[in-house]
Amino acid sequence: MINAHPTRVTILGSTGSIGRSTLEVIRRYPDRFEVVGLAAHANIELLTRQAAEFHPEYVAITGPNATAFNLPPNVELRTGPHALSWLASIPVDVAMCSVVGAAGLRPALAAIDAGNRLALANKEPMVMAGRLIMARALECGVPVIPVDSEHNAIFQCLSGHRVEDVRCIHLTASGGPFQGRSRDSLRSVTPHEATRHPTWDMGAKISVDSATLMNKGLEAIEAMHLFGLPLSKVEIIIHPQSVVHSLVEFRDGSILAHLGVTDMKLPIAFALTWPERVESPMGRLDLTAVRELTFAAPDLNAFPCLGLALEAAAEGGTAPAVLNAANEIAVETFCQGRIGFLDIEEVVRRVLDASAFEPDTDVETVERADALARDAATDICSK
Repeated sequence: MINAHPTRVTILGSTGSIGRSTLEVIRRYPDRFEVVGLAAHANIELLTRQAAEFHPEYVAITGPNATAFNLPPNVELRTGPHALSWLASIPVDVAMCSVVGAAGLRPALAAIDAGNRLALANKEPMVMAGRLIMARALECGVPVIPVDSEHNAIFQCLSGHRVEDVRCIHLTASGGPFQGRSRDSLRSVTPHEATRHPTWDMGAKISVDSATLMNKGLEAIEAMHLFGLPLSKVEIIIHPQSVVHSLVEFRDGSILAHLGVTDMKLPIAFALTWPERVESPMGRLDLTAVRELTFAAPDLNAFPCLGLALEAAAEGGTAPAVLNAANEIAVETFCQGRIGFLDIEEVVRRVLDASAFEPDTDVETVERADALARDAATDICSK
């Protein structure tokens, strides 16, 4: 049954890959959704076109070019570092949080505090402070719907089932562009090569994380918090075809798998319309064309970033926040061509080894650990 009134949506990170795909979904169902707010960092040209098309009431810009934004009539604009949290706190039906990196933490909490259903597309806030986010969501009675294809798949497979009946969840990974290559062959990898993902269309940071398999380690930490599972019940499997988006194994031996087309608009549409479903905005999966489904264990020797993430997950406290911060700096520096591909793991390892972890008792503690780790990683990269 379609809602009598349009679903009111804000999009944090509207000019990024997920934000653009979200607007594509909304464009297909103009009577079902109303775009209340848009937020971007620096792509003012695209944000201007989006605002002209979707007529939001509110716009937030965090980057330096806010003065270049041509406001449509009756649009309220906020700029600066707190603009995202301001937009997230405006009451709506769904707040789509697709801001890359740690910048999404405070806005995610602001959306929850405002009672907005949180469609969470960036994993970093959950990696940094997942326990705090889920506790706040429980306290406020706010659903957190994961948009990551793997977590969205698990969310759907778990529907109607008890978490205590789960033996383990299997997070699938495409393996990235370098699956099957030796560690030594990865030394000469360029940023251009690392951002060419074989199956998904993603931004540069997520693409590099997929190439190092750090992405899958971050997703394991996110899954622990989202679904209330210990690390021992989260397994990573390589699935190059990216048709099975993830699986849930129950203690009676049953395994439920989520299959679908390789397009982020599928989980986005689910998150926007949950608990309802709409006709697929990207077509059907042709099962007769799926010639093989293969699965394999990840190669931790060739891709040790995954192992580092799992170690941080086992450590707990602020360790995942330190891991995430060091990785963000290392990936950014690699994309700038200032360090090599294999240096990413070295930077993260050195920052983790030098850090004193604390219990993740509050957001301020997590943010302090994040800032210290960024400083340490920046210092290492500069040398």
